[in-house]
Amino acid sequence: MRKYVKRIVWLSCFSLFAVFSNAAISTSSIDKPVVHNTLPATVQALIKASYKQKAGIIDSIAAIEDSKTLLILQSLLDNQLYYQKKNNVDKANKRVLIVDISLLKKKKENAMLDAFSGEVVSGLSKRAVKKIGVNNALRRNIRSHLSLIKISDDDTAVRIAAAKNLLKDSSSIDLTFVEVALKTEKNPQVVDILETLRALMLLQSEQATIRLLALGELDGSLYPEVRVELNKFIASFDSEMKESRADELKLAERTLTDIETLMSYNGYAENLYFGLALGAVLLLAAIGLAITFGVMGVINMAHGEMIMLGAYTTYVVQMLMPESIGASLLVSIPAAFLVSGFVGILIERSVIRHLYGRPLETLLATFGISLILQQAVRSIFGPLNREVITPDWLAGTFMVNPGLYLTYNRLYIIIFSLVVLAVLALVLKRTLFGLQMRAVTMNRPMASSMGIRTGWVDALTFGLGSGIAGIAGVALSQLTNVGPNLGQAYIIDSFMVVVFGGVGNLWGTLVGAMSLGIANKFLEPVAGAVLAKILVLVFIILFIQKRPRGLFALKGRAVDNG
Repeated sequence: MRKYVKRIVWLSCFSLFAVFSNAAISTSSIDKPVVHNTLPATVQALIKASYKQKAGIIDSIAAIEDSKTLLILQSLLDNQLYYQKKNNVDKANKRVLIVDISLLKKKKENAMLDAFSGEVVSGLSKRAVKKIGVNNALRRNIRSHLSLIKISDDDTAVRIAAAKNLLKDSSSIDLTFVEVALKTEKNPQVVDILETLRALMLLQSEQATIRLLALGELDGSLYPEVRVELNKFIASFDSEMKESRADELKLAERTLTDIETLMSYNGYAENLYFGLALGAVLLLAAIGLAITFGVMGVINMAHGEMIMLGAYTTYVVQMLMPESIGASLLVSIPAAFLVSGFVGILIERSVIRHLYGRPLETLLATFGISLILQQAVRSIFGPLNREVITPDWLAGTFMVNPGLYLTYNRLYIIIFSLVVLAVLALVLKRTLFGLQMRAVTMNRPMASSMGIRTGWVDALTFGLGSGIAGIAGVALSQLTNVGPNLGQAYIIDSFMVVVFGGVGNLWGTLVGAMSLGIANKFLEPVAGAVLAKILVLVFIILFIQKRPRGLFALKGRAVDNG
């Protein structure tokens, strides 16, 4: 009932406010320069105009109803609107072009287009054309005009983007236009943005009743522009206004406090999400180590280099498939598994199999192997980091609410890590190899007497752990640059996850990875990144003192011989 009453009062006050708004707008428009009423002629005026004059010309371009208006404004905003300096057929008018400099450098045929006919213009160099320049103030003006045009677009995503742009510059918008847009809009998100925009505009009203209604409408709104305008509104109160308009100040401060409280909850949710994403990365990095260290009892200091090899495999596959970035990432998953797995089998057959039962020797040997692999990568790819392009379906963010945006790449990595864990669990529980691996883990002599080739089981187990580390490298390539030292950043954390969760236990690895990831992300804002890691390490040391076998202990060769 309160909502309906507020809307009735709102509409009654709006009609009076709109009269004064329109009067102010019509008065300010007197100073606009007079330009031609056709789009080509108006655009011609931009060529010789000063930046101050261009503002009025851009307003005139936006007011012309022409199918090319949107294209001209967008090209001007993107710094792609040029004109031909010489050799024009019509000497009085310069030929206006849309030029993509990146395509022009690559000598592409469609690098230059006639702005009005759309025809491809060839035979012109970069020196033959000159850009129609705009400054930041003009860009803001162009964005506002583009948003006003796009707010009636059939595409919902375009309307949402246009409404957000209008919200960023509410001072230059006509209130009547917002009301008309609200009457025709059906999408709830666009309606919410437009209602917020209307409230911000009415917050500048000279009538106290309208300002109070606007503050009530803004309560709980999480758009950044709302917090900025509320802070400005509160800061504008002098000592006299604080007494005469105490109710407005109190409501504004309460509204801002409520919004800040909601934003703090969003901060917790964001930390939780980033913690789960970090936990997913640690899970992928630690699953392979849980097999090689937890099941086989091998302290593999080269495990980080298996991650690095997987990341470089992703880079190489992308270089081989430059036109199919999305498909190349999918191809990289099995490719990285095979490359890292094959290297892991070579390491086990050549070095590790001679050192079973001697953990200190395996630590030193695999540390030496890690240095060799790092230097090999530096010799082949160079010491500099390599960038792996993120596919379109992994890029961008999704909105939970106006104050919380989460990235798609982290969401996919969380899902991907759980899928890898589930597939590995099925392999270990439902396949012959998994049965043989568990048999060798529980009782090697008995497994050997039953005809199981324990040596090859060890080699394939080590290869499986290394291959999964390679898959972790594929995921990491989407979060950071690929370099020779990539794996070293995760090797210590991987060991902590395995020890904390329970040596060799996949369920413990999952719980341990997610727990450490979330703990790190919640401690970092308070203690800093370095101190947060130290606190987590101290906690694990104290925890292991009470539970030496971790959260979920697994009986096997590594434990029984320990």
